[in-house]
Order: sequence, then C-alpha cells, then structure tokens
Amino acid sequence: MATPLPAGLTTGTYDIDPSHTTAAFSVRHAGIAKVRGTIAVASGTITVGDDLESSSVTAELDAQSVNTGDAGRDGHLKSADFWHADENPAWTFSSTAIRPDGDAYIISGDLTINGVTKGVELETEFAGTAKDPFGNDRAGFEASLEINRKEFGLTWNASLETGGFLVGEKVKITLDVSAIAKG
Repeated sequence: MATPLPAGLTTGTYDIDPSHTTAAFSVRHAGIAKVRGTIAVASGTITVGDDLESSSVTAELDAQSVNTGDAGRDGHLKSADFWHADENPAWTFSSTAIRPDGDAYIISGDLTINGVTKGVELETEFAGTAKDPFGNDRAGFEASLEINRKEFGLTWNASLETGGFLVGEKVKITLDVSAIAKG
C-alpha cells in the first residue's frame, strides 16, 4: 500500500539550496562539554514521487568546509587523524527508503564519511512549503541522526589524566534543509 505524501508537498524534483541549508554536528569533549560545528551542504536533490515509496534524497557535504570556531581544531578534523578531507573531500548520503513514523518520517540510506559507507536512519520532520519573494516554490525539512564516529574510521583520541578520552564516540548530526522546486 502506497504511503501518501505530507499535506502540501507536491511531486517533482527539488534542489537543496546550500545557502539556506545547514548541517551541524556536536560531540562530547573531555567528557564534560560539547564541541559543535557545521559542514557546508554542497548540493542535493529531493525527488518527490507520487508516494513516499517512490521518493528519494541525495546530498553531498563539503568536508573541507568544517567550522567549529577554532581554525586549529578545524585543521585537525580535516587531517588524516580524522576524515582525510584531502582524500575524501565529500560526505554523501543516498536514501534507500522513506517511511512514516507518527507525525514524522524515517529516511533510511547510505552515509559515507571518510570513505566509509554505513546504513543510517534520519529522523525527519516536514516543515512545510512556501513561495519565496522570488517566485520559487520551497519545501523545508529538519532531520537528525546519531552516529558512532568509530564506525566511519574516525578513531583518533587521547586519554585524559582523570580517565576517559578527549573525544566522545557519539556524534549528533542535525540538518535544516530548504529545497527549491525545479521549474
């Protein structure tokens, strides 16, 4: 049985608008605080079919664009200690299924970071549609997921004198997406 689209969302192809889309992450630091950062969304496409089962999402993030507010830390994250941004300049996502989950949706797909691909599930909310002042039809979405960085080969760490490690294993990723319908 086909699952209907969210009310207000029309079929077609939508390009993710990088200038109005944010990808953010947070990870525990020294066991007591969180470091937060962003990575630019370079491109993406949302294809809305007649139902959820025939819809799909792809996205590419620019690994070189990491911004945590500290140039030294950003350089370390781009280095071979973490995601080898010179060798693996993009993080990619490609959906494999979309299903309803109460008032929200689960987008299953393949996430590639640091050259390693793993299946993930994004908890997603449809934020609605709007026509912007320039005549573009837009659709908005909010999504989140949590990954274990070690599963993507991001294993660098340092022991703390008080016990534990400098960088936590769990990374929370959130996305605020604005997409424009292709004309």
